[in-house]
Amino acid sequence: MAPKRPKGAGAFPKAVESPAPARPDPDALYAALDLGTNSCRMLIAQPKGSGFHVVDSFSKSVQLGAGLERTGRLSRASMARTVQALRICQQKLKRNKVRRMRLVATEACRRAKNSREFIRQVKRETGLNLEIIQPEEEARLAVISCAPLVSTKTDQLLVVDIGGGSTELVWIDISSVPRRDRPAAIMRLHHGFHPVESPFPAAKVVDWISVPLGVATLRDQFNDVEDDSARFALMSWFFEENLADFAPYKDEQARLGFQIVGTSGTVTTVAASHLGLKRYDRTKVDGLRMTSDQIDKVIRGYLELGPQGRRRDPRIGDDRQALIMSGSAILQALLRCWPTDRLSVADRGLREGLLYAQMSADGVLEDGPF
Repeated sequence: MAPKRPKGAGAFPKAVESPAPARPDPDALYAALDLGTNSCRMLIAQPKGSGFHVVDSFSKSVQLGAGLERTGRLSRASMARTVQALRICQQKLKRNKVRRMRLVATEACRRAKNSREFIRQVKRETGLNLEIIQPEEEARLAVISCAPLVSTKTDQLLVVDIGGGSTELVWIDISSVPRRDRPAAIMRLHHGFHPVESPFPAAKVVDWISVPLGVATLRDQFNDVEDDSARFALMSWFFEENLADFAPYKDEQARLGFQIVGTSGTVTTVAASHLGLKRYDRTKVDGLRMTSDQIDKVIRGYLELGPQGRRRDPRIGDDRQALIMSGSAILQALLRCWPTDRLSVADRGLREGLLYAQMSADGVLEDGPF
């Protein structure tokens, strides 16, 4: 006798609907836009614990500083390219209903004779209020973005931000800060490089400098040198000459207890080449530690490739082949002055610093490592 069929057998199961992900609360969103000499980049994020979660982002090469070295002005073509990119940023800000934001411009706008006219054009055509920040604030924001990468074993720290139009260096002494508090002491520098009264142990900024040479401006100054290796050597020595006023330049630094944190497209590209990545992967690059010898090997490989070989390299490409050599010349000069077994690669910078500073000032970050 066949078993009795249970009641309801064969009926379609009731669908279990997973709830749609909730849209971020606009009141909890922050934006940071960094308009540099080469690139326009933006992050939209919401606080999460002692950090933040990125909701939306934008990055585009606009070459705002093209021709600036020669004319002292932003060209019409570069301003038009940049305004086009900023329109996309404005649409993303509007779509996400972002109310808290800082939109900053750096070296190209600091140097250009017509930068105020450009800022007014941006406001007129996009509604965005761009703010030209000074080198000290740019350096400070780069430093705090790198705080999570600072080792508790570090006594002396050099943070280097290689930009398109300038390079910021900040030397910090944290030897008197208890080891477990060292990353947090770096984070507290968002208040300024000059010590403020605080119950917490303070990081001491020994010296900082903004060298008006970045990957684009350094390349432009030596464009007339045809030989690839000669141009590289000249760029590296010329950059080192510009470090003469930086106080730690005259001091030999022991490798033990010394750390460099490098934040720039140059440093991340060198790291990707060292790892042999076929496609860039931020999770493998951000926080990677490299020695001076490993970096030197990568740079020598770039020189052996030559311009055509670098164009074909998937990690570099046609747009960046010249810029990677001027950036590598800067990096080599730094490592010639201060060799280290601990250069930490930071795929982070001004935008992240802007976000941390805004969120910290609003008190929306939970107590954590910072």
